[in-house]
Amino acid sequence: MTMVRFAFIVHPITPKDIARKHPAAKLMPDAAIEAMMRTMKPSVASRITGVESITGAKTEGIFIGLPLTPTMFLEDPLELVYDKIVACCDIAADEGCQIIGLGAFTSVVGDGGVTVASRSKIAVTTGNSYTVATAIEGTLLACQQVGLTTAGATLAVVGATGAIGRTCAICLAPAFAKTLLVGRDQARTEAVAAQVARGEATTDMHRVREADVIVTVTSSDTAVIQPEDLKPGSIVCDVARPRDVSVRVAKERPDVLVIEGGVVSVPGDVDFGLDFGFPPKTAYACMSETMMLALDGRAESFTLGKDVTVEQVEETQRLARKHGFHLSGFRSFEKAVDQTTIERVRAARTALV
Repeated sequence: MTMVRFAFIVHPITPKDIARKHPAAKLMPDAAIEAMMRTMKPSVASRITGVESITGAKTEGIFIGLPLTPTMFLEDPLELVYDKIVACCDIAADEGCQIIGLGAFTSVVGDGGVTVASRSKIAVTTGNSYTVATAIEGTLLACQQVGLTTAGATLAVVGATGAIGRTCAICLAPAFAKTLLVGRDQARTEAVAAQVARGEATTDMHRVREADVIVTVTSSDTAVIQPEDLKPGSIVCDVARPRDVSVRVAKERPDVLVIEGGVVSVPGDVDFGLDFGFPPKTAYACMSETMMLALDGRAESFTLGKDVTVEQVEETQRLARKHGFHLSGFRSFEKAVDQTTIERVRAARTALV
């Protein structure tokens, strides 16, 4: 089988992130950095080698850097943003790639990749299907490790009307006694609740304190969950980028477990050529979906739009097993979660009984 090559779009989460490549940015105000970025074009950030399936299939690819921050994605004209994302697709095509993955805000802006795919010369995927799969797997594994019995527990899904949140809720809710669907629009949130076992819709973020387990996946550019919002001994799976959970939680709430959704071990002797804050040979789930499709020879637009189906989630789980992708422990605020943290949260839950 001919190798299918892939590309993946990355972008700075904060303006100061660009200082890694342009050190002078450390001394500039954020508004000036973003003004500078508007004059910049996407470019190849690194070359990715060594991705090898347990079947023996191989792939290689590139990271393409897009000089836009989350604020710019939300505030700049949508057509201008589309043009810059499509420019990334053009670079990928010129580099011989057959599929490109949309990272972070590139996967949620506008219509979730549909327009980009219609204008791209190559296949496009958001990676949201495998992101959902790993969020579900990671959440249930965390429950086991801290001794939380889901059958008597309350789940909250924040950002429940989004593509990832809705399917996470549908898949996880049957395991829980009650599921709170948290959204910004009551009518849209109620529509999701109608599809969820024992689901209840709300627009009140403060109600997440009722939850034993929270899956949060909004497209906000600021933290939506603060230390005072969390029940002692609770588990939070934060799938969003930028994070939905405030960094204050790490400092002020040692009694809760916050895990980042979708930290995946990639098969082979992979070298990403770029430090995006993960341990060697691990990646986000959205990146992994792009790679596993390439390994499977499937240069197709797999996950697009605002909906992710249960069938798509199950297909990425099958592909992960076939090619050797799997969850690589837990990470929280850029650090590995150790057993001491697990035991501390377990103790907090025991104290509630």
